[in-house]
Amino acid sequence: MRIACLIQYRIDPFQRDAFATYAANWGRIIPRCGGDLVGYFLPHEGSNDIAWGLVAFDSLADYEAYRARMKSDPAGRDNLRSAHEKRFILRERRSWLEIVDGAFGLHADAEMSP
Repeated sequence: MRIACLIQYRIDPFQRDAFATYAANWGRIIPRCGGDLVGYFLPHEGSNDIAWGLVAFDSLADYEAYRARMKSDPAGRDNLRSAHEKRFILRERRSWLEIVDGAFGLHADAEMSP
């Protein structure tokens, strides 16, 4: 069973650029540690203090292996340390989701069947 971790961040809207840098750093770190990074998302319209991250895994066991690699990854530790020091993340909530086969990772140019 494929799973995804949906992370909701409450961010300091005056440090939006700092969060964008933090998210971009995960773009290199998460795949290297074994996660399938779907993306990070900043607020655009509406609420200005809610951002999202979405990471997928083939199984819970793959997630556990990813966590172990993440703990020993120097760039991952540095990214977390920077977030703690700059305090641009005010709250973080995680939800675990089961990925629905046939309804994940589809692109607009994918062949559509009737």
